[in-house]
Amino acid sequence: MIVTVNGEDRTLADGATVRALVTELDLPDEGVAIAVDGVVVPSSGWGDALLGAGAEIDVLTAVQGG
Repeated sequence: MIVTVNGEDRTLADGATVRALVTELDLPDEGVAIAVDGVVVPSSGWGDALLGAGAEIDVLTAVQGG
């Protein structure tokens, strides 16, 4: 299936979860926020949050600095 991650199309396996996406993108478990179709998914729910074809996903990472 095709989803959009930060404005770019990406192909994922049918039935993929947010956790699978985080793993595929090699993102850390902390300092990352994921929103699916405008709704933030808490990290505790990443393994249960199924992604559907056409989902709009925003991945935000914390950046240190001043």
